[in-house]
Amino acid sequence: MALQEDNLWYKDAVIYQLHVRTFCDSNGDGIGDFVGLTQRLDYLQELGTNTIWLLPFYPSPLRDDGYDIADYTTVHPSYGTLDDFKAFLIAAHNRGLRVLIEMVMNHTSDQHPWFQEARSSRNNPKRDWYVWSDADTKYQGVRIIFIDTELSNWTWDPLSKSYYWHRFFNHQPDLNFDNPEVFEAMWEIMKFWLDMGVDGFRLDAVPYLVEREGTSCENLPETHAIIKEVRKRLDRFYPGRMLLAEANQWPTDVRAYFGDGDEFHTAFHFPLMPRMFMAVKLEDRKPIIEILDQTPPIPENCQWCIFLRNHDELTLEMVTDVERDYMYDEYATDKTMRINLGIRRRLAPMMENDRRRIELLNGLLMSMPGTPIVYYGDEIGMGDNIYLGDRNGVRTPMQWNGGTNAGFSFADPERLYSPLISNSVYGYQVVNVDSQRRFSHSLLSWMKALIKTRNSYRVFSRGTMEFLRPSNHRVLAYIRELGNEKILVVNNLSSSAQAVELDVQQFKGYIPIEMFGRNLFPRFGELPYLLTLGPYQFYWFRLRRI
Repeated sequence: MALQEDNLWYKDAVIYQLHVRTFCDSNGDGIGDFVGLTQRLDYLQELGTNTIWLLPFYPSPLRDDGYDIADYTTVHPSYGTLDDFKAFLIAAHNRGLRVLIEMVMNHTSDQHPWFQEARSSRNNPKRDWYVWSDADTKYQGVRIIFIDTELSNWTWDPLSKSYYWHRFFNHQPDLNFDNPEVFEAMWEIMKFWLDMGVDGFRLDAVPYLVEREGTSCENLPETHAIIKEVRKRLDRFYPGRMLLAEANQWPTDVRAYFGDGDEFHTAFHFPLMPRMFMAVKLEDRKPIIEILDQTPPIPENCQWCIFLRNHDELTLEMVTDVERDYMYDEYATDKTMRINLGIRRRLAPMMENDRRRIELLNGLLMSMPGTPIVYYGDEIGMGDNIYLGDRNGVRTPMQWNGGTNAGFSFADPERLYSPLISNSVYGYQVVNVDSQRRFSHSLLSWMKALIKTRNSYRVFSRGTMEFLRPSNHRVLAYIRELGNEKILVVNNLSSSAQAVELDVQQFKGYIPIEMFGRNLFPRFGELPYLLTLGPYQFYWFRLRRI
């Protein structure tokens, strides 16, 4: 199945996020690799996802799971070779799967040859590729992002006897985008991968590219100028490729990263994600409606990307202090579950393995405006290991079957890059792809049906959304509309059965058809439409005019 020619393909994407290391080990060294990932592509096609987002796979000291890059133009030897990557890319494209890769523009590893040169002497040509100072007093008041590990955004370099600037870990010096050579070097790297055939980039940490005294050093006009130039070149030389922004900011600030449709094609909607969890715990639609009411319209050719969980902590940066305390109290009672300003847990454990809540949240993910992202393993309800350091608890090996090493690797179990989940609730003997493939009522089978239904109606990816606001605040209902496609989505956010009266006057005479069982419900008439829903139940109705 060849890739369809459509420059807005990212609007209809269902993205599957994975780390090569975690997915499938082909050579028995205990670490996933590109050959193993290629062998598992049929699974991703069968799931219904059509785009793969790969976490960094470049050579790296791996002190930040690969976001500390030491060489941008090849593959970490643990994951294979550049030829293995090329073979994977061709195999993915042959199955109609697109591939997004990471582009970390803000910083490099301190092991990158550029930085090694820059620190070797104050006269080195690469010196000005990074941000240096003789004192750590510049850019006062700029927030520290990793508050539990870093005391300052400046670190002393004993070699060149000066300070270098970093917004993340001290082993990740920030590049200096005031130097045009840095931009050109980054563009050459992007061209390298675009020429190979990748379909787009997720740009990591974009708000922090430029520093200016007297500012927060975030979201500066100069940063937007850099993105505009990247986009201009991308559109000119590589039409149909896509940029995804990681900008963990409020929706009004992220809006600027779409520009006039001439910066990012897509951007994560970070603040929506914690509020979906909040709404389910509060049994109240208010957090979701409030944040979407605050979300400004975006250009026609742009799209939000929405997600429930990913490789990082469930970030609580974009919530109020009261909301953060509430989320900690409800979802991270054990302090081990917390990291930075967030919660390091997977979806199923956060939902206490309650299938109804897991389904409800996935139903929201697939029916709200935006491009949904599924984090590997969440489609089978994988668990986490909060006792592994940093964010590694949600990055354990994919559980393919109940056999040796969960089918991930034939290495000795002690050699695996991470211990498997093996407890009695989430262990690989219980939760794995093979057993769920054989059972038509498994979470995996249910997720396939959900994604297939979403993929069958373009209204989900491109349609408008209008909230209905019934008096029962435990019910979240909305209309999705695109041309003749009209869908009513009704969600019970509560742990008990609920009745709701919906004002659907505008669709008087229409018949709602439940989309999973294809059953006809009573026609809409003059009166408010009465529906009853079981605990955490949701309906998708296609509205048909008779």
